[in-house]
Amino acid sequence: MSSKAVFYHAGCPVCVSAEQQVLDMVDRSKVQLEVVHFAQGGKERIAEAEKAGVKSVPALVIDGNVLHINYGASMDDVKKAVA
Repeated sequence: MSSKAVFYHAGCPVCVSAEQQVLDMVDRSKVQLEVVHFAQGGKERIAEAEKAGVKSVPALVIDGNVLHINYGASMDDVKKAVA
């Protein structure tokens, strides 16, 4: 069975570094991974991330479970930056 994961981030250095590490570590044969960069066309997905429980980015949501990775920005900061 394949898991579904979404990696949300805002493009800051912390987020970009975490994205690369996640991409390097995830076994794509077992996990369907989608990357959502809020500042690059992902602005409309902010509400989706918040509904999933994302409080800050970078964050990885796997099968409905939120993993907050390090701390790049709060979702309030993300909303202000991409408004």
